[in-house]
Amino acid sequence: MKNNFFSASLGNINSKPSPNSEVLSQILYGEKFTILSKTKNWVKIKTSYDNYIGYIKKKKFYQKFKPERKIHKLRSKIFVKKNNKFFSSNKYLYFGSGIPILNKNKDFIEFDKNKWVRKKETKVISHKEKNFIKVLKIFLNCKYLWGGKSCDGIDCSALIQIYFYYNRIFFPRDSKDQIKFCKKKIKKKLDRGDIIFWKGHVGMCLNKSKFIHAYGPKKKVIIMSTKFTINLIYKTANLVIKKISNIKNY
Repeated sequence: MKNNFFSASLGNINSKPSPNSEVLSQILYGEKFTILSKTKNWVKIKTSYDNYIGYIKKKKFYQKFKPERKIHKLRSKIFVKKNNKFFSSNKYLYFGSGIPILNKNKDFIEFDKNKWVRKKETKVISHKEKNFIKVLKIFLNCKYLWGGKSCDGIDCSALIQIYFYYNRIFFPRDSKDQIKFCKKKIKKKLDRGDIIFWKGHVGMCLNKSKFIHAYGPKKKVIIMSTKFTINLIYKTANLVIKKISNIKNY
């Protein structure tokens, strides 16, 4: 079916057409997808960025959407304009979300009907953020959420993927697919940018001794000693490292 673009700030992708089913992932504002099938209140979709399949609630989606900028902050507050003044709402757009430009002034961009974000919190859609450590660290202390991919909650594989999503470079969503996709590192010595995979878990080395990951037992994105993390995961979950890659390869 024809392309659609997600029209809300954030939405869950469920395993079945039910709000009680497992949340597999999430979809961000402006994300492109195709509809595979429809039920009364749900649509089965396939995302265009990473070919992820699941169910989202049926609503009015954009049919035409041309993103010209993207959110470069962890989350950007949405404003409304009244009498030439801007007032903040309680809603946000999240890091990596692409937006069109309907109107603009010196400080704000209108991306939807009377919905504005600060221009300084966006970058042109073609912008490449090469500092992967900067991207991962802005999520520091964000809560762990299975299937999440925003600062409101994020899981381990989404923390790695979000860097690539921002740069519009393909990278799989789930760790089981990421480990298949990634090239194995030859050198055993751990270094900056190394992605470490366990069965069902993934994180990245900030340097030779520090490791960042969205860690379920700690319920947040956290920086830990790399050696301590490896030993802890083995001790508590009986898991050993399955593969080491490096983010610079992609």
